[in-house]
Amino acid sequence: MSESSQTSSTRQSPLIHERLIESPMSAWVPLMMGLGCMLLAPLLFAMGVISGTGILAIPLAIVLGVAGFISLFGLMAIAPNDSRVLLLFGDYKGTVKKSGFFWVNPFLSKRKVSLRIRNFETGSSSLPEQKTQQGVITQAKSRTASRPSKVNDRDGNPIEISAVVVWKVVDTAEALFEVDDYEHYVEVQSEAALRSLATRYPYDHDDHEVSLRGNTDEICDQLCADIQERLGKAGVHVSEARISHLAYAPEIAAAMLQRQQAGAVVAARTKIVDGAVGMVEMALEHLKRDEIVELTADQRASLVSNLLVVLCSDRHTQPVVQAGS
Repeated sequence: MSESSQTSSTRQSPLIHERLIESPMSAWVPLMMGLGCMLLAPLLFAMGVISGTGILAIPLAIVLGVAGFISLFGLMAIAPNDSRVLLLFGDYKGTVKKSGFFWVNPFLSKRKVSLRIRNFETGSSSLPEQKTQQGVITQAKSRTASRPSKVNDRDGNPIEISAVVVWKVVDTAEALFEVDDYEHYVEVQSEAALRSLATRYPYDHDDHEVSLRGNTDEICDQLCADIQERLGKAGVHVSEARISHLAYAPEIAAAMLQRQQAGAVVAARTKIVDGAVGMVEMALEHLKRDEIVELTADQRASLVSNLLVVLCSDRHTQPVVQAGS
């Protein structure tokens, strides 16, 4: 193996996967024992001082009091769709996802990770909670208003686009230890995936090609897959990604609106002409089949011209009736 490959292999650390603790100890008995030790310690201390046997009673009282107090740090209450990641002096020991009241080693540090479904809109950012030195909350945790991302589509047209992403944490170990801030990581990678998707497809297309506006379901499925691919190492599962805003940029919106209106007019006129030609053909065949009237070539041409004018005109026609032969 070459020196460069050895260096790259040493730099790539293996992923830390979640280890579930299925049956943690119930906390009610340790709670009673801890409180009992803390209540018994002052009694032993007083008895040792009064009876004069403090050489044994006083140290025992101190040990019981300290042990009871430390044991209370092992208590943890876990709500539904919540979890606790347990660390012993920096070493990952496991994750508790079961809801209830439990007791673990009091020297374990317990980090809370929510398993609830969350959603956000791209273009918005979260503002952290702000506190004073006394612990008074001056600003609650909030999120700024969404601003659509401005990006060029495949044809180079500037567009504005934003999406709503629904996600949840499925691997607490990867979420905490593989990325620095998994919530911020989800937001940044979702924004990047949305921008990359918008550059691969046109805003609109008439040749049955996949476009951002015409194939919303396919685009949303592709966006969800792109975001999930980016968030695989963060222990996050993307449930849904939907485009919430899609429009041309303001500088070209008016021109594109005229283009769409012109295309709609052309399509409508094409439909009208196709229908009118079919109706004229049907009228001529009906006259010939029932032998209602014999028409010369000039009369047929005049009849076709008059019928097309009547059927294709965007206004009501005024007929002219000939009085002579």
